Amino acid sequence: MATMTETPKNKCNCISCELRNVAFTNLNEKDISRICEAREERHYARGEIIHREGDAIHDFKYLKHGLVKLYRVNSDGDEQIITITRPLEFVSNTNVFHETHYRYSLSALEDSDVCCIRLDLIRELIEENGKFALNLISVLSRTSQNIIAIGLEIRQRNLAGRIAYVLLYFANEIFRSMIFDLPVSRKEIADFISMSPANVIRTFSDFRRDGIIRSNGRTIEITDMKKLEVISRRG
Repeated sequence: MATMTETPKNKCNCISCELRNVAFTNLNEKDISRICEAREERHYARGEIIHREGDAIHDFKYLKHGLVKLYRVNSDGDEQIITITRPLEFVSNTNVFHETHYRYSLSALEDSDVCCIRLDLIRELIEENGKFALNLISVLSRTSQNIIAIGLEIRQRNLAGRIAYVLLYFANEIFRSMIFDLPVSRKEIADFISMSPANVIRTFSDFRRDGIIRSNGRTIEITDMKKLEVISRRG
């Protein structure tokens, strides 16, 4: 497994970073420079653990590039995927302000860059700047709401509807393309939607047979979007 690496400090570009438009809009140039000096950019290869459940919390993290999954491991050693997220999401920060250790694990589904800002600095900025605090609370609330909403959407569907929903989520929200490489295995999809791997594999076969998708290994092409949307809605 590749070793996590850090981007040198002199490559900091926080002033122009997209994150500023997402969460740091109420900070002045001086405070942005403070963040720039305090942050570390870390690279994780596909499959690397970003943090584990139970690790101590030291940083406020956001995904700059790549794709990650948030999950926990149950007593049987099986993963339970909570969500899969794209860049500029804040899933690693859902409990950083009220607990000392992570409740869930986070790992890279593809090569990913994560920016880590010292949590004590973020706390200082919250205390100093009420508008920044409110905006950050709003961003984190949306993140939590999205996680809850996806879980509810999946649970209210049958098997075919769940898989259709997940494929549409990858196509519309993650990759924004009708052709994409699945970032997770069939077993991981089964964990995500609380179904057996055998049922997931069979449903993929049914979708191929009905001309809804084409697949070659991990590569998926949605060939009948309308039918997939109907299955997702009726599921």
